[in-house]
Amino acid sequence: MHPTRPKTVPTDDLFRSRLDNIINLRHPLVKLSETIDWKYLEEKNASFYSEEGRPGVNSRLMIGLHILKFMYNLSDENVCDRWVYDPYFQYFCGENYFQHEFPIERSSMTHWRNRVGEKFCECLVQESLMTAHQLGALKPKDAERVIVDTTVQPKAITFPTDAKLYQKAIVHLAKLAKKNAIQLRQSYVRVSKAALIQVSRYRHAKQMKRAKKAQRKLKTYLGRIIRDIRRKTQHDDKLIACFKESLRKGQKILNQQKEDSDKLYSWHAPEVECIGKGKADKPYEFGCKVSIMTNLHPAPAGHFVLHAQALHGRPYDGHTLKPVIESMQAQTGLTIKRTYVDDGYRGHNCSQFRVYRTRQKRGITPIIKRELKRRAAIEPVIGHLKQDSRLGRNYLTGQVGDKINALLCAAGYNFRLILRWLRKIFWLIFMELLEGQDLLRTQQNFLKQVF
Repeated sequence: MHPTRPKTVPTDDLFRSRLDNIINLRHPLVKLSETIDWKYLEEKNASFYSEEGRPGVNSRLMIGLHILKFMYNLSDENVCDRWVYDPYFQYFCGENYFQHEFPIERSSMTHWRNRVGEKFCECLVQESLMTAHQLGALKPKDAERVIVDTTVQPKAITFPTDAKLYQKAIVHLAKLAKKNAIQLRQSYVRVSKAALIQVSRYRHAKQMKRAKKAQRKLKTYLGRIIRDIRRKTQHDDKLIACFKESLRKGQKILNQQKEDSDKLYSWHAPEVECIGKGKADKPYEFGCKVSIMTNLHPAPAGHFVLHAQALHGRPYDGHTLKPVIESMQAQTGLTIKRTYVDDGYRGHNCSQFRVYRTRQKRGITPIIKRELKRRAAIEPVIGHLKQDSRLGRNYLTGQVGDKINALLCAAGYNFRLILRWLRKIFWLIFMELLEGQDLLRTQQNFLKQVF
């Protein structure tokens, strides 16, 4: 059923405090909440609900919580806790009176993300750009020349090793067998933990032969438990269906070799990919590739994220450029005149767009040469996305979680730029008022001296 709307109270409640009497109405977060088109976002959100069933959670509350979460780099638990004691957060989410308790369960945020998916998160990015345009922080001409680059969105997993994966598979299969009342010959949970500790200690002591021997024990334990489960579930279709996915992942971990391209790096996140970006401190990163687009010349408020998209399958950068540009133009309605990329996009398939690459020699005019020097402006944007907007470690599940996290990071980054722009505007207005007061005092003192 469609989400509920907050109850409107026509008269003041004598026993509760109105938020507009508590907070500073000139605060940038208050001004931002008054500028966002909440009605448009609520209409987009309503399309993901049916006409029947239990009423959904208030749309304004859920949308506001996610914007605040990625603006201030908070987890679901932290944003819910802060909402209770921060009146500005409550006002931003549409409350009229100060609330002393959080109105919903924390898990409702997870359910809401799974329901709305990637499509609604794209609307949040579009709304952030529209809000910036309304406030004068971003102009349409600023998006005519853009920079495109890719980075890695790491997943919240431990560094994968064969020994860890063997032990994780053994523990999970033994737990699942116990849950389904299957009596195994041996669970290997206790001995596998001891073998994993031996592997780490031997490797720390540089005793590689002993470490490999302990790792072979873990591999043997995993093979035994897989064969034991298959023998005891082969005549039960219900158990076969229950163990199918776990046995598939266990067998894949057992058979995969060092040079295989399609490897399993995490038991709970099988979509994780190994990506090497040539970094000295991080030769390999585990997650998915994300394409980021920003404006070449800084807008009045800075460099905005015009488009963000998570890309699975480890695609070549040059093959991602055309769909990224087309997607950005379709979502925003803006026309890109020039695109600047690094040398990793060599051999791109964008003949219909004007794309200029670093170290390109042909067709480079003095103006384009100067603009190519600004291509590195996207690097600090990516750094802020990773450090301040939760792109540096993704905690959301599955490939859909990767796409949602990338889009929400972009929306949170843009709204944070708008907040900084509002603070700057208010400071300039305040300084102009002070200068006007000084001028008035000077004129009054001059008149007193003359007359």
